[in-house]
Amino acid sequence: MTGLEVLQSVQFVTVEGKRLAVLSAEDWEAMIEWLENVEDVQIAQSAFAQLQAAGGDRSKAGWLKWDSVEKELE
Repeated sequence: MTGLEVLQSVQFVTVEGKRLAVLSAEDWEAMIEWLENVEDVQIAQSAFAQLQAAGGDRSKAGWLKWDSVEKELE
């Protein structure tokens, strides 16, 4: 399900004068996954733009070598 489909599946209820949006748990999780994917795309686009601005030089773009950071993740 796309983010737009999730947003279109929202149902509204009024409780004690407040209008609330109601989603199924599955739709909520789908929306979170969609938003995370959008964020990942933005991060990748930004990194690519930085790499282009550095003339394709990864170190000038601030990229680290995998060998130098791999040990930190263990």
